[in-house]
Amino acid sequence: MAKPTILTVDDDPDVLQAVARDLRRQYGDRFRITRADSGQSALDAVQKLKLRDDTVALFLVDQRMPKMTGVDLLEEAGQVFPLAKRVLLTAYADTDAAIQAINNARLDYYLLKPWDPPEEKLYPVLNDLLDDWQASFHPPFKGIRVISDRWSPHSHQIRDFLARNQIPYRWLDIEQETEAKELIDFANLENPHFPLVLLPDGSHLSKPSNIELAEKIGLKTQAEKPFYDLVIVGGGPAGLAAAVYGASEGLKTVAVEREAPGGQAGTSSRIENYLGFPVGLSGGDLARRAVTQAKRFGVEILTPQEAKQVRLDKNYRIITLSNGTEISCHALILALGVSWRRLQVPGIDQFTGAGVYYGAAQTEALACSGEDVYVVGGANSAGQAAMYFSRYARTVNMLVRGDSLTKSMSQYLIDQIGATDNIQVQTHTSVIEAKGTTSLDTLVLQNSLTGETKTVAANSLFIFIGAVPHTDWLDGILARDERGFLFTGSDLPRKNNKPIGWSLERDPYLLETNVPGIFAVGDVRHGSVKRVASGVGEGSICVQFIHRYLAQV
Repeated sequence: MAKPTILTVDDDPDVLQAVARDLRRQYGDRFRITRADSGQSALDAVQKLKLRDDTVALFLVDQRMPKMTGVDLLEEAGQVFPLAKRVLLTAYADTDAAIQAINNARLDYYLLKPWDPPEEKLYPVLNDLLDDWQASFHPPFKGIRVISDRWSPHSHQIRDFLARNQIPYRWLDIEQETEAKELIDFANLENPHFPLVLLPDGSHLSKPSNIELAEKIGLKTQAEKPFYDLVIVGGGPAGLAAAVYGASEGLKTVAVEREAPGGQAGTSSRIENYLGFPVGLSGGDLARRAVTQAKRFGVEILTPQEAKQVRLDKNYRIITLSNGTEISCHALILALGVSWRRLQVPGIDQFTGAGVYYGAAQTEALACSGEDVYVVGGANSAGQAAMYFSRYARTVNMLVRGDSLTKSMSQYLIDQIGATDNIQVQTHTSVIEAKGTTSLDTLVLQNSLTGETKTVAANSLFIFIGAVPHTDWLDGILARDERGFLFTGSDLPRKNNKPIGWSLERDPYLLETNVPGIFAVGDVRHGSVKRVASGVGEGSICVQFIHRYLAQV
Protein backbone atom coordinates (compact mmCIF):
# COMPACT_ATOMS: atom_id res chain seq x y z
CA MET A 1 0.00 0.00 0.00
CA ALA A 2 1.26 3.50 -0.88
CA LYS A 3 2.10 5.88 1.90
CA PRO A 4 -0.77 8.22 2.93
CA THR A 5 -0.25 11.79 1.75
CA ILE A 6 0.27 15.03 3.65
CA LEU A 7 -0.57 17.87 1.28
CA THR A 8 0.81 21.32 2.07
CA VAL A 9 -0.26 24.41 0.10
CA ASP A 10 1.20 27.95 0.07
CA ASP A 11 1.63 30.52 -2.73
CA ASP A 12 4.91 31.79 -1.23
CA PRO A 13 7.69 29.52 -2.63
CA ASP A 14 10.03 30.09 0.29
CA VAL A 15 7.33 29.30 2.87
CA LEU A 16 6.18 26.27 0.90
CA GLN A 17 9.71 24.91 0.69
CA ALA A 18 10.25 25.45 4.42
CA VAL A 19 7.01 23.74 5.39
CA ALA A 20 7.70 20.78 3.11
CA ARG A 21 11.23 20.48 4.52
CA ASP A 22 9.97 20.38 8.11
CA LEU A 23 7.24 17.88 7.24
CA ARG A 24 9.60 15.59 5.34
CA ARG A 25 12.11 15.58 8.17
CA GLN A 26 9.52 14.45 10.73
CA TYR A 27 7.05 12.38 8.69
CA GLY A 28 8.80 11.38 5.46
CA ASP A 29 9.32 7.79 6.62
CA ARG A 30 5.54 7.21 7.05
CA PHE A 31 3.84 9.73 4.78
CA ARG A 32 4.35 11.07 1.28
CA ILE A 33 4.80 14.85 1.43
CA THR A 34 3.15 16.60 -1.51
CA ARG A 35 3.12 20.35 -2.06
CA ALA A 36 1.12 22.77 -4.20
CA ASP A 37 1.58 26.50 -4.82
CA SER A 38 -2.07 27.47 -5.31
CA GLY A 39 -5.57 26.37 -4.47
CA GLN A 40 -6.26 25.16 -8.01
CA SER A 41 -3.04 23.14 -8.29
CA ALA A 42 -3.87 21.62 -4.91
CA LEU A 43 -7.32 20.57 -6.15
CA ASP A 44 -5.72 19.07 -9.26
CA ALA A 45 -3.35 17.07 -7.04
CA VAL A 46 -6.26 15.94 -4.86
CA GLN A 47 -8.14 14.65 -7.90
CA LYS A 48 -5.10 12.72 -9.16
CA LEU A 49 -4.63 11.14 -5.74
CA LYS A 50 -8.27 10.06 -5.74
CA LEU A 51 -7.95 8.55 -9.22
CA ARG A 52 -4.93 6.53 -8.08
CA ASP A 53 -6.96 5.34 -5.06
CA ASP A 54 -4.43 6.97 -2.73
CA THR A 55 -5.48 8.75 0.43
CA VAL A 56 -4.78 12.09 2.10
CA ALA A 57 -4.14 12.04 5.83
CA LEU A 58 -3.73 15.78 6.41
CA PHE A 59 -4.10 19.12 4.62
CA LEU A 60 -1.79 21.94 5.82
CA VAL A 61 -2.99 25.03 3.95
CA ASP A 62 -2.15 28.74 3.99
CA GLN A 63 -5.17 31.01 4.43
CA ARG A 64 -4.10 34.02 2.33
CA MET A 65 -3.75 32.86 -1.28
CA PRO A 66 -4.91 34.59 -4.49
CA LYS A 67 -8.12 33.38 -6.19
CA MET A 68 -8.87 30.80 -3.48
CA THR A 69 -8.46 31.16 0.28
CA GLY A 70 -7.26 28.32 2.45
CA VAL A 71 -10.72 27.89 3.99
CA ASP A 72 -12.32 27.65 0.53
CA LEU A 73 -9.73 25.07 -0.52
CA LEU A 74 -10.31 22.99 2.59
CA GLU A 75 -14.05 22.95 1.98
CA GLU A 76 -13.61 21.67 -1.59
CA ALA A 77 -10.75 19.25 -0.94
CA GLY A 78 -12.53 17.94 2.15
CA GLN A 79 -15.37 16.69 -0.01
CA VAL A 80 -12.93 14.40 -1.84
CA PHE A 81 -11.12 13.20 1.30
CA PRO A 82 -13.61 13.86 4.15
CA LEU A 83 -11.57 11.98 6.77
CA ALA A 84 -8.36 13.96 6.20
CA LYS A 85 -7.33 16.25 9.03
CA ARG A 86 -7.47 19.98 8.21
CA VAL A 87 -4.97 22.57 9.48
CA LEU A 88 -4.87 26.24 8.48
CA LEU A 89 -1.71 28.38 8.51
CA THR A 90 -2.69 31.94 9.40
CA ALA A 91 -1.38 35.35 10.25
CA TYR A 92 -2.64 36.86 13.49
CA ALA A 93 -5.14 39.00 11.57
CA ASP A 94 -6.79 35.85 10.17
CA THR A 95 -7.62 34.16 13.46
CA ASP A 96 -11.30 35.14 13.31
CA ALA A 97 -11.61 33.41 9.93
CA ALA A 98 -9.83 30.37 11.32
CA ILE A 99 -12.15 30.11 14.31
CA GLN A 100 -15.18 30.46 12.03
CA ALA A 101 -13.75 27.70 9.84
CA ILE A 102 -13.92 25.24 12.76
CA ASN A 103 -17.64 25.07 12.04
CA ASN A 104 -17.84 25.94 8.34
CA ALA A 105 -14.92 23.92 6.98
CA ARG A 106 -14.61 21.39 9.82
CA LEU A 107 -11.19 22.80 10.61
CA ASP A 108 -9.27 20.68 13.12
CA TYR A 109 -6.62 23.24 14.07
CA TYR A 110 -5.05 26.52 13.03
CA LEU A 111 -1.39 27.52 13.43
CA LEU A 112 0.00 31.02 13.51
CA LYS A 113 2.98 31.90 11.36
CA PRO A 114 5.83 31.51 11.97
CA TRP A 115 5.78 27.95 13.35
CA ASP A 116 9.44 27.94 14.44
CA PRO A 117 10.71 25.97 16.21
CA PRO A 118 8.69 23.11 14.65
CA GLU A 119 9.59 20.77 17.52
CA GLU A 120 7.49 22.99 19.81
CA LYS A 121 4.89 24.64 17.59
CA LEU A 122 4.29 22.31 14.64
CA TYR A 123 5.06 18.67 15.36
CA PRO A 124 3.09 18.24 18.64
CA VAL A 125 -0.09 19.49 16.93
CA LEU A 126 0.37 17.39 13.79
CA ASN A 127 1.38 14.30 15.79
CA ASP A 128 -1.90 14.44 17.68
CA LEU A 129 -3.98 14.95 14.54
CA LEU A 130 -2.20 12.21 12.60
CA ASP A 131 -2.63 9.81 15.51
CA ASP A 132 -6.36 10.57 15.45
CA TRP A 133 -6.50 10.07 11.70
CA GLN A 134 -4.60 6.80 11.94
CA ALA A 135 -7.03 5.54 14.59
CA SER A 136 -10.02 5.95 12.27
CA PHE A 137 -8.34 5.24 8.93
CA HIS A 138 -9.36 1.96 7.31
CA PRO A 139 -6.86 0.64 4.76
CA PRO A 140 -7.67 -2.49 2.74
CA PHE A 141 -8.88 -4.72 5.51
CA LYS A 142 -6.80 -7.58 6.87
CA GLY A 143 -7.91 -8.56 10.33
CA ILE A 144 -10.67 -10.02 12.46
CA ARG A 145 -14.01 -10.78 10.81
CA VAL A 146 -17.21 -11.48 12.71
CA ILE A 147 -19.90 -13.47 10.93
CA SER A 148 -23.40 -13.47 12.40
CA ASP A 149 -26.91 -12.14 11.91
CA ARG A 150 -27.87 -8.64 12.98
CA TRP A 151 -30.16 -9.72 15.80
CA SER A 152 -27.75 -12.00 17.67
CA PRO A 153 -27.18 -10.70 21.24
CA HIS A 154 -23.89 -12.61 21.39
CA SER A 155 -22.77 -10.99 18.14
CA HIS A 156 -23.59 -7.55 19.52
CA GLN A 157 -21.56 -8.37 22.65
CA ILE A 158 -18.51 -9.39 20.60
CA ARG A 159 -18.67 -6.44 18.22
CA ASP A 160 -19.14 -3.99 21.08
CA PHE A 161 -16.22 -5.56 22.95
CA LEU A 162 -13.89 -5.29 19.95
CA ALA A 163 -14.93 -1.74 19.14
CA ARG A 164 -14.53 -0.47 22.69
CA ASN A 165 -11.10 -2.07 22.95
CA GLN A 166 -10.02 -0.31 19.74
CA ILE A 167 -9.61 -3.64 17.90
CA PRO A 168 -10.39 -3.25 14.16
CA TYR A 169 -12.84 -5.81 12.81
CA ARG A 170 -15.26 -6.33 9.97
CA TRP A 171 -18.81 -7.57 10.48
CA LEU A 172 -20.41 -9.75 7.81
CA ASP A 173 -24.16 -10.36 7.99
CA ILE A 174 -24.75 -14.04 7.25
CA GLU A 175 -28.25 -13.24 6.00
CA GLN A 176 -27.23 -10.43 3.65
CA GLU A 177 -23.68 -10.94 2.35
CA THR A 178 -22.54 -13.71 0.03
CA GLU A 179 -18.94 -13.21 1.19
CA ALA A 180 -19.93 -14.50 4.63
CA LYS A 181 -21.21 -17.75 3.15
CA GLU A 182 -18.07 -18.10 1.01
CA LEU A 183 -15.80 -17.67 4.05
CA ILE A 184 -17.71 -20.36 5.90
CA ASP A 185 -17.19 -22.68 2.93
CA PHE A 186 -13.48 -21.85 2.86
CA ALA A 187 -13.23 -22.69 6.57
CA ASN A 188 -14.79 -26.13 5.90
CA LEU A 189 -17.46 -25.62 8.54
CA GLU A 190 -20.43 -27.89 7.89
CA ASN A 191 -22.50 -26.81 10.91
CA PRO A 192 -21.11 -23.44 11.98
CA HIS A 193 -22.15 -21.89 15.28
CA PHE A 194 -22.68 -18.14 15.21
CA PRO A 195 -21.25 -15.71 15.93
CA LEU A 196 -18.17 -17.01 14.18
CA VAL A 197 -14.93 -15.05 14.59
CA LEU A 198 -12.31 -15.48 11.86
CA LEU A 199 -8.80 -14.48 12.93
CA PRO A 200 -5.94 -13.19 10.74
CA ASP A 201 -3.90 -16.38 11.25
CA GLY A 202 -6.64 -18.47 9.62
CA SER A 203 -8.05 -19.91 12.84
CA HIS A 204 -11.58 -19.31 14.06
CA LEU A 205 -13.62 -19.14 17.25
CA SER A 206 -17.28 -20.14 17.53
CA LYS A 207 -19.40 -18.25 20.06
CA PRO A 208 -16.36 -17.12 22.10
CA SER A 209 -16.56 -15.38 25.45
CA ASN A 210 -14.92 -11.98 25.77
CA ILE A 211 -11.99 -13.39 27.70
CA GLU A 212 -11.44 -16.22 25.17
CA LEU A 213 -11.40 -13.68 22.38
CA ALA A 214 -9.13 -11.32 24.35
CA GLU A 215 -6.54 -14.02 24.98
CA LYS A 216 -6.58 -15.05 21.31
CA ILE A 217 -6.04 -11.53 19.97
CA GLY A 218 -3.35 -10.61 22.49
CA LEU A 219 -5.07 -8.42 25.06
CA LYS A 220 -3.48 -8.57 28.49
CA THR A 221 -5.58 -10.56 30.97
CA GLN A 222 -2.91 -11.75 33.45
CA ALA A 223 -0.86 -9.58 35.80
CA GLU A 224 2.93 -9.80 35.45
CA LYS A 225 3.65 -9.45 39.17
CA PRO A 226 2.02 -10.65 42.40
CA PHE A 227 2.49 -7.26 44.15
CA TYR A 228 2.03 -3.61 43.12
CA ASP A 229 2.28 -0.32 44.94
CA LEU A 230 -1.11 0.63 43.51
CA VAL A 231 -3.99 -1.40 42.09
CA ILE A 232 -6.80 0.43 40.33
CA VAL A 233 -10.06 -1.39 39.74
CA GLY A 234 -11.88 0.27 36.84
CA GLY A 235 -10.60 1.76 33.60
CA GLY A 236 -12.92 4.71 33.02
CA PRO A 237 -11.68 8.33 32.99
CA ALA A 238 -11.17 8.38 36.78
CA GLY A 239 -9.24 5.11 36.83
CA LEU A 240 -7.09 5.97 33.82
CA ALA A 241 -6.27 9.40 35.27
CA ALA A 242 -5.21 7.77 38.54
CA ALA A 243 -3.11 5.26 36.61
CA VAL A 244 -1.32 8.00 34.64
CA TYR A 245 -0.54 10.08 37.74
CA GLY A 246 0.38 7.09 39.89
CA ALA A 247 2.77 5.53 37.39
CA SER A 248 4.26 8.86 36.34
CA GLU A 249 5.16 9.47 39.99
CA GLY A 250 6.98 6.16 40.37
CA LEU A 251 4.31 3.81 41.70
CA LYS A 252 4.19 0.28 40.27
CA THR A 253 0.64 0.38 38.96
CA VAL A 254 -1.85 -2.09 37.48
CA ALA A 255 -5.39 -1.28 36.32
CA VAL A 256 -8.11 -3.93 36.14
CA GLU A 257 -11.00 -3.30 33.72
CA ARG A 258 -13.84 -5.78 33.25
CA GLU A 259 -15.02 -4.60 29.82
CA ALA A 260 -12.92 -2.00 28.00
CA PRO A 261 -10.84 1.08 28.90
CA GLY A 262 -12.94 4.22 28.84
CA GLY A 263 -15.81 2.88 30.92
CA GLN A 264 -19.25 4.33 30.29
CA ALA A 265 -17.69 7.53 28.96
CA GLY A 266 -15.90 5.45 26.34
CA THR A 267 -19.24 4.67 24.68
CA SER A 268 -20.08 8.34 24.18
CA SER A 269 -20.27 9.36 20.52
CA ARG A 270 -19.25 12.97 21.22
CA ILE A 271 -18.05 14.87 24.29
CA GLU A 272 -18.12 18.59 23.52
CA ASN A 273 -17.73 20.23 26.93
CA TYR A 274 -14.39 18.68 27.95
CA LEU A 275 -11.75 21.36 28.45
CA GLY A 276 -9.17 21.72 25.70
CA PHE A 277 -11.14 20.13 22.84
CA PRO A 278 -13.11 22.93 21.17
CA VAL A 279 -14.46 20.67 18.41
CA GLY A 280 -15.17 17.84 20.85
CA LEU A 281 -13.92 14.26 20.88
CA SER A 282 -15.52 10.87 21.12
CA GLY A 283 -15.34 8.73 24.22
CA GLY A 284 -13.35 6.20 22.22
CA ASP A 285 -10.77 8.84 21.31
CA LEU A 286 -10.46 9.93 24.93
CA ALA A 287 -9.99 6.32 26.05
CA ARG A 288 -7.39 5.63 23.36
CA ARG A 289 -5.36 8.72 24.28
CA ALA A 290 -5.53 7.90 27.99
CA VAL A 291 -4.51 4.26 27.49
CA THR A 292 -1.54 5.31 25.35
CA GLN A 293 -0.49 7.80 28.01
CA ALA A 294 -0.83 5.26 30.82
CA LYS A 295 1.15 2.57 28.98
CA ARG A 296 3.84 5.11 28.19
CA PHE A 297 4.44 5.42 31.95
CA GLY A 298 4.47 1.64 32.42
CA VAL A 299 0.93 0.94 33.64
CA GLU A 300 -0.27 -2.63 33.16
CA ILE A 301 -3.89 -2.71 31.97
CA LEU A 302 -5.73 -6.00 32.36
CA THR A 303 -8.82 -6.30 30.16
CA PRO A 304 -11.24 -7.96 30.23
CA GLN A 305 -10.64 -8.88 33.84
CA GLU A 306 -12.82 -8.42 36.90
CA ALA A 307 -12.17 -8.02 40.60
CA LYS A 308 -14.40 -10.39 42.53
CA GLN A 309 -13.18 -10.07 46.11
CA VAL A 310 -10.92 -8.00 48.34
CA ARG A 311 -9.46 -8.99 51.68
CA LEU A 312 -7.17 -7.26 54.16
CA ASP A 313 -3.93 -8.63 55.59
CA LYS A 314 -2.25 -6.06 57.82
CA ASN A 315 -1.00 -3.35 55.42
CA TYR A 316 -1.77 -5.38 52.29
CA ARG A 317 -4.94 -5.27 50.23
CA ILE A 318 -5.39 -8.50 48.26
CA ILE A 319 -7.69 -8.62 45.22
CA THR A 320 -9.03 -11.86 43.80
CA LEU A 321 -9.69 -11.76 40.06
CA SER A 322 -12.35 -13.61 38.10
CA ASN A 323 -9.83 -16.23 36.92
CA GLY A 324 -8.98 -17.07 40.53
CA THR A 325 -5.57 -15.39 40.61
CA GLU A 326 -4.66 -12.80 43.23
CA ILE A 327 -2.72 -9.56 43.20
CA SER A 328 -1.77 -7.63 46.31
CA CYS A 329 -0.94 -4.00 46.93
CA HIS A 330 -0.43 -1.38 49.59
CA ALA A 331 -3.02 1.01 48.11
CA LEU A 332 -6.22 0.30 46.21
CA ILE A 333 -8.28 2.76 44.16
CA LEU A 334 -11.83 1.76 43.28
CA ALA A 335 -12.87 3.52 40.07
CA LEU A 336 -15.66 1.07 39.33
CA GLY A 337 -17.91 3.51 37.53
CA VAL A 338 -21.55 2.60 37.00
CA SER A 339 -23.71 0.65 34.58
CA TRP A 340 -26.95 1.68 32.93
CA ARG A 341 -30.00 1.01 35.06
CA ARG A 342 -32.23 -1.66 33.52
CA LEU A 343 -35.65 -0.75 32.19
CA GLN A 344 -38.14 -2.98 33.98
CA VAL A 345 -41.01 -3.41 31.52
CA PRO A 346 -42.30 -6.52 29.74
CA GLY A 347 -40.24 -7.66 26.76
CA ILE A 348 -37.14 -5.58 27.37
CA ASP A 349 -34.97 -8.38 28.78
CA GLN A 350 -36.11 -10.74 26.02
CA PHE A 351 -34.83 -8.44 23.27
CA THR A 352 -31.71 -7.04 24.94
CA GLY A 353 -28.98 -7.32 22.30
CA ALA A 354 -31.62 -8.03 19.63
CA GLY A 355 -33.03 -4.56 19.09
CA VAL A 356 -32.80 -3.28 22.68
CA TYR A 357 -29.45 -1.82 23.74
CA TYR A 358 -28.10 -0.05 26.83
CA GLY A 359 -25.78 2.83 26.03
CA ALA A 360 -24.88 4.39 22.71
CA ALA A 361 -24.13 1.04 21.02
CA GLN A 362 -22.20 2.72 18.22
CA THR A 363 -21.69 -0.70 16.68
CA GLU A 364 -25.39 -0.65 15.73
CA ALA A 365 -25.54 2.82 14.19
CA LEU A 366 -24.88 1.86 10.56
CA ALA A 367 -27.42 -0.94 10.77
CA CYS A 368 -30.04 1.69 11.71
CA SER A 369 -29.67 3.57 8.43
CA GLY A 370 -33.06 4.72 7.18
CA GLU A 371 -34.92 3.39 10.22
CA ASP A 372 -36.89 5.01 13.05
CA VAL A 373 -34.75 4.84 16.19
CA TYR A 374 -36.04 5.31 19.75
CA VAL A 375 -33.91 6.66 22.62
CA VAL A 376 -35.08 6.50 26.25
CA GLY A 377 -33.62 9.14 28.57
CA GLY A 378 -33.22 12.88 28.95
CA ALA A 379 -29.65 13.44 30.19
CA ASN A 380 -26.44 14.21 28.28
CA SER A 381 -25.71 10.61 27.30
CA ALA A 382 -29.12 10.27 25.68
CA GLY A 383 -28.68 13.60 23.89
CA GLN A 384 -25.23 12.68 22.57
CA ALA A 385 -26.61 9.35 21.32
CA ALA A 386 -29.56 11.05 19.63
CA MET A 387 -27.23 13.41 17.78
CA TYR A 388 -25.05 10.49 16.69
CA PHE A 389 -27.91 8.35 15.43
CA SER A 390 -29.44 11.30 13.60
CA ARG A 391 -26.64 10.92 11.03
CA TYR A 392 -27.94 7.49 10.03
CA ALA A 393 -31.57 7.04 11.07
CA ARG A 394 -34.62 8.41 9.29
CA THR A 395 -35.92 9.73 12.61
CA VAL A 396 -34.66 9.66 16.18
CA ASN A 397 -37.44 9.71 18.76
CA MET A 398 -36.36 10.76 22.25
CA LEU A 399 -38.73 9.45 24.94
CA VAL A 400 -38.54 11.63 28.05
CA ARG A 401 -40.57 11.06 31.22
CA GLY A 402 -40.37 14.70 32.32
CA ASP A 403 -41.80 17.84 30.77
CA SER A 404 -38.57 18.98 29.07
CA LEU A 405 -34.85 18.28 28.62
CA THR A 406 -33.70 21.28 30.66
CA LYS A 407 -33.59 19.53 34.05
CA SER A 408 -30.83 17.08 33.17
CA MET A 409 -29.22 18.02 29.84
CA SER A 410 -26.58 20.63 28.99
CA GLN A 411 -27.88 23.60 27.03
CA TYR A 412 -25.47 23.09 24.12
CA LEU A 413 -27.00 19.66 23.50
CA ILE A 414 -30.56 20.96 23.82
CA ASP A 415 -29.73 23.58 21.18
CA GLN A 416 -28.20 20.99 18.85
CA ILE A 417 -31.19 18.67 19.20
CA GLY A 418 -33.60 21.53 18.54
CA ALA A 419 -31.73 22.37 15.34
CA THR A 420 -31.72 18.79 14.03
CA ASP A 421 -34.75 18.14 11.85
CA ASN A 422 -34.93 14.37 12.23
CA ILE A 423 -34.87 14.33 16.05
CA GLN A 424 -38.25 14.42 17.76
CA VAL A 425 -38.57 14.88 21.53
CA GLN A 426 -41.66 13.26 23.08
CA THR A 427 -42.12 14.44 26.67
CA HIS A 428 -44.21 12.72 29.37
CA THR A 429 -43.67 9.50 27.40
CA SER A 430 -42.49 6.08 28.59
CA VAL A 431 -42.05 2.63 27.10
CA ILE A 432 -44.44 0.21 28.80
CA GLU A 433 -43.85 -2.89 26.63
CA ALA A 434 -41.53 -4.25 23.93
CA LYS A 435 -42.82 -6.82 21.44
CA GLY A 436 -41.46 -9.02 18.70
CA THR A 437 -40.60 -12.59 17.75
CA THR A 438 -36.84 -13.18 17.47
CA SER A 439 -36.07 -9.44 17.65
CA LEU A 440 -37.76 -6.17 18.58
CA ASP A 441 -40.39 -5.00 16.10
CA THR A 442 -42.86 -2.85 18.10
CA LEU A 443 -42.99 -0.67 21.21
CA VAL A 444 -45.98 0.30 23.32
CA LEU A 445 -45.67 3.91 24.54
CA GLN A 446 -47.73 5.70 27.17
CA ASN A 447 -48.29 9.40 27.86
CA SER A 448 -48.20 9.95 31.63
CA LEU A 449 -50.48 13.02 31.49
CA THR A 450 -53.31 11.59 29.41
CA GLY A 451 -52.80 7.87 30.01
CA GLU A 452 -53.06 7.37 26.25
CA THR A 453 -51.10 4.45 24.79
CA LYS A 454 -49.94 3.85 21.25
CA THR A 455 -48.05 1.08 19.46
CA VAL A 456 -45.23 2.03 17.09
CA ALA A 457 -43.00 0.01 14.76
CA ALA A 458 -39.44 -0.05 16.08
CA ASN A 459 -36.39 -2.21 15.41
CA SER A 460 -33.95 -0.33 17.65
CA LEU A 461 -34.34 1.02 21.19
CA PHE A 462 -31.43 2.58 23.08
CA ILE A 463 -31.76 3.09 26.83
CA PHE A 464 -30.06 5.74 29.03
CA ILE A 465 -31.97 5.89 32.31
CA GLY A 466 -29.55 6.39 35.16
CA ALA A 467 -26.69 4.67 36.85
CA VAL A 468 -26.25 1.61 39.04
CA PRO A 469 -22.97 0.81 40.85
CA HIS A 470 -21.76 -2.79 41.05
CA THR A 471 -20.37 -2.86 44.58
CA ASP A 472 -22.10 -5.89 46.11
CA TRP A 473 -18.76 -7.71 46.23
CA LEU A 474 -17.59 -5.04 48.71
CA ASP A 475 -20.52 -5.51 51.11
CA GLY A 476 -19.37 -5.93 54.69
CA ILE A 477 -15.98 -4.35 53.96
CA LEU A 478 -16.69 -0.83 52.74
CA ALA A 479 -19.42 1.59 53.78
CA ARG A 480 -22.05 2.10 51.05
CA ASP A 481 -25.19 4.17 50.78
CA GLU A 482 -28.65 2.70 50.17
CA ARG A 483 -28.02 2.57 46.40
CA GLY A 484 -24.57 0.98 46.68
CA PHE A 485 -22.38 4.05 46.11
CA LEU A 486 -19.21 4.16 48.24
CA PHE A 487 -18.86 6.65 51.09
CA THR A 488 -15.56 8.54 51.30
CA GLY A 489 -13.97 11.25 53.44
CA SER A 490 -16.34 13.50 55.33
CA ASP A 491 -19.38 11.64 53.95
CA LEU A 492 -18.54 8.48 55.89
CA PRO A 493 -21.16 7.50 58.50
CA ARG A 494 -19.93 8.39 61.99
CA LYS A 495 -20.45 7.23 65.53
CA ASN A 496 -19.05 9.14 68.49
CA ASN A 497 -17.51 11.60 66.02
CA LYS A 498 -15.47 8.87 64.36
CA PRO A 499 -16.12 7.06 61.04
CA ILE A 500 -17.69 3.68 61.70
CA GLY A 501 -15.08 0.95 61.29
CA TRP A 502 -12.18 3.39 60.99
CA SER A 503 -9.01 2.06 62.69
CA LEU A 504 -6.56 4.97 62.65
CA GLU A 505 -6.14 8.08 64.78
CA ARG A 506 -6.18 10.42 61.79
CA ASP A 507 -9.34 11.21 59.85
CA PRO A 508 -9.85 9.59 56.43
CA TYR A 509 -8.50 11.55 53.50
CA LEU A 510 -10.86 13.27 51.09
CA LEU A 511 -11.37 10.25 48.78
CA GLU A 512 -10.58 7.48 51.29
CA THR A 513 -13.16 4.89 52.29
CA ASN A 514 -13.69 3.54 55.81
CA VAL A 515 -10.74 1.17 55.23
CA PRO A 516 -7.35 2.93 55.27
CA GLY A 517 -5.55 2.64 51.96
CA ILE A 518 -8.69 1.94 49.93
CA PHE A 519 -9.91 4.95 47.96
CA ALA A 520 -12.92 5.54 45.70
CA VAL A 521 -13.06 7.96 42.76
CA GLY A 522 -15.43 8.83 39.96
CA ASP A 523 -19.05 7.86 39.48
CA VAL A 524 -19.00 5.03 42.04
CA ARG A 525 -18.34 7.49 44.87
CA HIS A 526 -21.29 8.80 46.90
CA GLY A 527 -21.96 12.43 46.03
CA SER A 528 -19.72 12.53 42.96
CA VAL A 529 -20.46 14.81 40.00
CA LYS A 530 -21.29 12.57 37.05
CA ARG A 531 -19.05 14.29 34.51
CA VAL A 532 -15.90 13.15 32.71
CA ALA A 533 -13.86 16.13 33.88
CA SER A 534 -14.86 15.50 37.49
CA GLY A 535 -13.81 11.85 37.30
CA VAL A 536 -10.46 12.79 35.76
CA GLY A 537 -9.92 15.35 38.49
CA GLU A 538 -10.71 12.91 41.31
CA GLY A 539 -8.48 10.22 39.82
CA SER A 540 -5.64 12.72 39.52
CA ILE A 541 -5.79 14.23 43.01
CA CYS A 542 -6.31 10.85 44.65
CA VAL A 543 -2.68 9.95 43.97
CA GLN A 544 -1.45 12.65 46.38
CA PHE A 545 -3.44 10.95 49.16
CA ILE A 546 -1.94 7.61 48.11
CA HIS A 547 1.53 9.07 48.68
CA ARG A 548 0.51 10.35 52.13
CA TYR A 549 -0.90 6.96 53.01
CA LEU A 550 2.17 5.06 51.77
CA ALA A 551 4.44 7.35 53.80
CA GLN A 552 2.68 6.08 56.95
CA VAL A 553 2.73 2.31 56.32
